[in-house]
Amino acid sequence: MGKAIVLRLIDKGHRVTVWNRSLDKLKDLQAVGALVAKSPSDLAKDVDVIISILTNAEAQNAVFGSPGSGVLSTDLRGKLILEMSTVRPESSQALAKKVEAAGGRFVESPVGGTTGPAREGKLFAFVGAKPEDFEAVQPLLADLCRRVEHIGPVGAGSSLKLAVNLPLLVFWQAFGEALSLVSHLNIPPERLIDILADTPGASGGFKARSPQFVARLQGQPPFSASFNLYSIRKDLQTMKTEAESLGRSVPVVTAAIGAYDEAIASGLEDADSIEQTLYWQSRSQAKPSR
Repeated sequence: MGKAIVLRLIDKGHRVTVWNRSLDKLKDLQAVGALVAKSPSDLAKDVDVIISILTNAEAQNAVFGSPGSGVLSTDLRGKLILEMSTVRPESSQALAKKVEAAGGRFVESPVGGTTGPAREGKLFAFVGAKPEDFEAVQPLLADLCRRVEHIGPVGAGSSLKLAVNLPLLVFWQAFGEALSLVSHLNIPPERLIDILADTPGASGGFKARSPQFVARLQGQPPFSASFNLYSIRKDLQTMKTEAESLGRSVPVVTAAIGAYDEAIASGLEDADSIEQTLYWQSRSQAKPSR
């Protein structure tokens, strides 16, 4: 996702400096004009807006808080942090306080979409920020997103992003269970997927990826993951933890976590979300009823 966002920013005429733990991953970006920083703190010194999109709160803490090399090691006066990671609201709120203490401004903006929409500037931003900070970052978000919603103060954007992701991430498991009910009918994949995509239960994400489902059911190789099962499982666990902190119950999410755990244990940690569906379908076929 980060690479796609950088390419989009360069296309829109922005001067971009990048940093990644694995410097080899930056060669393609350097080739198209991105500058490469040695550390997060060096990057922060070189730019006015720092955009981060990280795997989880632990990575967030490392990138921002590492002594001497983290973003917070820099004087952030006059700088704005645009944080796009999918984390719990309390993580965003805690980081916002640290950024403000260092003199900076903080906007949380987790986004809906994968690498394709990011490359095309068609993400959906869920923003939590002070009104004046949101106003300052709107032009930049307009270059990256098809829709931008300012939900409220820091923390509100993270809450909504978790809610938005929940039905989609549970869907891949539910669809695998649905396929297990019709596998014995021997309907050709292209017809089966066409039928299922034309029903009220089909998600937008599934409809967009219908051709890929057909290809996989026809035996073509797996697709490279833009959002792998490890990351999906991480988001589901984040939802569960957040729900528990609010005194809410999420039994469907809890069950889905168990199903993803099983697929990941089988070696699918880095696999695309489609593979969760196909794993459960094949697993169900392999266990005959008693």
